[in-house]
Amino acid sequence: MAKENKSRKIKYKLLNKYRLVVLNEDTFEERFTFKLNRLNVFVFSIILVFTLILATSILIAFTPLREYIPGYSSVTLKKNAAQLAYKTDSLQQVIKINELYFSSIKKVLKGDVSSVNFNKDSIIEAAKIDLTGIEINTSKEDSLLREKVSLEDKYNPLINNSEINFVLFPPVKGTISQEFNAREKHYAIDIVTSKDAPVKSAADGTVIFSEWTTQTGYVIIIEHSNNLISVYKHNSQLSKEQGSLVKAGEVIATAGNTGELSTGPHLHFELWSDGYPIDPTNFIDFE
Repeated sequence: MAKENKSRKIKYKLLNKYRLVVLNEDTFEERFTFKLNRLNVFVFSIILVFTLILATSILIAFTPLREYIPGYSSVTLKKNAAQLAYKTDSLQQVIKINELYFSSIKKVLKGDVSSVNFNKDSIIEAAKIDLTGIEINTSKEDSLLREKVSLEDKYNPLINNSEINFVLFPPVKGTISQEFNAREKHYAIDIVTSKDAPVKSAADGTVIFSEWTTQTGYVIIIEHSNNLISVYKHNSQLSKEQGSLVKAGEVIATAGNTGELSTGPHLHFELWSDGYPIDPTNFIDFE
């Protein structure tokens, strides 16, 4: 019986009607009248709350207002992040290529030329061709023409498909004891000079290697413009560190007799263009 009375009281409270009247304060004229009960107010409040939540969610999801809410990123920020990701990937590819490039240079320094991957048209492949069994008959006029062209091209800056549009500075003063010979895989010239003679940079550039090696002693490598690289081996000491900027004719090392492959004070000088060895005497007058 008590439960029924309690239930009736709750039902009465929920369904009992009330009147909400809006009056004009001055004239007490009745403007609006609403008949309400507690149940209607409760239902209306729930519907209003859900409507507000839905409207707010739509505004956040489909309008730029979400950019002002902490935790949401703007469209511009996402676009910039995507562009930076693409640039980072491109930079990683460039770094990987440069690492392979410098790895090849280090192999050349160690004398491990056979492990470096050259193209089929490189000078190493050309050096493997045996020309001893080929007999070539030339006329006197042809021989004179060849000699004339050879003299004209000795200091021509367009040799071996390499373009060097600047003057190269002789690294040391001395006598060439061993010339460039692709057939014997001697991709350099050896210049006999006095001990502790200054070794100078052949051109403006950046030092990319400056260390000691077992076979060639103190070695310094400089990267110049137009993908040209100069190599200086068997030095007694080095004056520049890796990353240093040097000018043409600037002292970078001191000539010596270091390394297992050295037999006396001299400079082992190499020139590489686009990854291919070239004869330095075609570009530098050592006399």
